[in-house]
Amino acid sequence: WVGAPVEQKKSGRDLMIAVDLSGSMETRDFILPNGDTVNRLQAVKEVLKELAKQRASDRLGLIVFGNAAYLQTPFTDDHAVWEQLLLETEIAMAGQSTVFGDAIGLAIKRLRNRPAESRVLILLTDGANTAGTEPLQAATIAAEAEIKIHTIGVGADKITRRGIFGRSRQVNPSAELDEKTLTSIANISGGKYFRARNPKEL
Repeated sequence: WVGAPVEQKKSGRDLMIAVDLSGSMETRDFILPNGDTVNRLQAVKEVLKELAKQRASDRLGLIVFGNAAYLQTPFTDDHAVWEQLLLETEIAMAGQSTVFGDAIGLAIKRLRNRPAESRVLILLTDGANTAGTEPLQAATIAAEAEIKIHTIGVGADKITRRGIFGRSRQVNPSAELDEKTLTSIANISGGKYFRARNPKEL
């Protein structure tokens, strides 16, 4: 039996997410709502799982980067598969360095031929670009291709550590975070820069 046609409304937005897998993402400076202290990558995974549920009508893609950038998941409507491939990522599986300029370049290749109104990249990192493509040059090319880049700086700005004589001192675990470049990338491409010091901000 054939019933009346049902129109499925989909936004059709193509949302590419690039996640830093460099060694510094191992830093345990995020406290989840249940009180568990986790590393930065674990916190990012938890938040991205929630994002996938909220973006049910969007196609999601996933890029991971370390010494180089790799396409972990091409654009897909199957968010369960996307989430599984996200969960399978591990720190340093792409190398110890941070090449978010290359991640932007790879995203451009994947987004360039998509509908102009739906080209979005969300870039999450806790460091500074250490090699590969110059990030601001990549951001300029992204802007020319009408790709909007939102950047997120991940990591607490202070944690307490005990010294060898039992004295506590506060340190900044995000001292290597290049907020200036991340802000410029967002501004050049028409996106925004966000600072995520804890899971709630993320």
